[in-house]
Amino acid sequence: MDIDIGFWLTLAVVVSGIIWLLDRKLKLREHANKALRETVEFTNSLLPVFLVVLLIRSFVVEPFTIPSGSMLPTLEVNDFILVNKFAYGLRLPVTNTRFVALGEPERGDIMVFRYPLNRRQNFIKRVVGLPGDVISQRDGHLLVNGEAIPREHLNTHTAGRLQEDLYIETLGEAVHLARNESVVNRFTGQRVSRSEDNDWEVPDGHYFMVGDNRDNSSDSRIWGAVSEDLIVGKAFMIWMHWRPGLSVPSFSRNGAIDKVETVE
Repeated sequence: MDIDIGFWLTLAVVVSGIIWLLDRKLKLREHANKALRETVEFTNSLLPVFLVVLLIRSFVVEPFTIPSGSMLPTLEVNDFILVNKFAYGLRLPVTNTRFVALGEPERGDIMVFRYPLNRRQNFIKRVVGLPGDVISQRDGHLLVNGEAIPREHLNTHTAGRLQEDLYIETLGEAVHLARNESVVNRFTGQRVSRSEDNDWEVPDGHYFMVGDNRDNSSDSRIWGAVSEDLIVGKAFMIWMHWRPGLSVPSFSRNGAIDKVETVE
């Protein structure tokens, strides 16, 4: 089950705030029994904590964990990342309504957003298409408005009939890693992309989001462009990697997300 932390945190602030106001107006602690008095004191002590956490999480920065490999090799499963909540404007908690515009997504940004088919889920992908763009896919290679995204081949790894190619891509101002998978025909040796050729036009107020793990990503090529009202924030930093279970957290991947220069 997906837990809407923002909703429950907002609810905690509202409930504890109401109790604090009632205590201020009606002097609850002066006339209550011991159990009620202790409850009021406890909620009053938690109110500033809830409020500070809500403000930071809603308007400054929010931590997320990477649950899948759709952004490999840029982001690994179990990476812990930080997301800038004000890069694209200030939004109200719960409703996600933007009330102050501070910026817009740029091509190449790694963005967290609410999944269009289930708004209780958060997804993370890279911004490939801006409003009005035409995105095309040819033999696993993405094109923006008819221009192929510049990329440099790094290496190839083959396992049976599956071939994996690693690239350095330049998308806007972002220089990042991306990988494609293809199937090699055992008789002809021809490489066949696992992704079908297609074209997509990005509507106004929407963004075309694609995973860096191009042939293993559920993204806008499948379920469509992402509406502006679903934006959560801009991912900018890996701060920890921690596998579940009895493991020790690793900080070797700490730093900016796109670190092409560290790849051997």
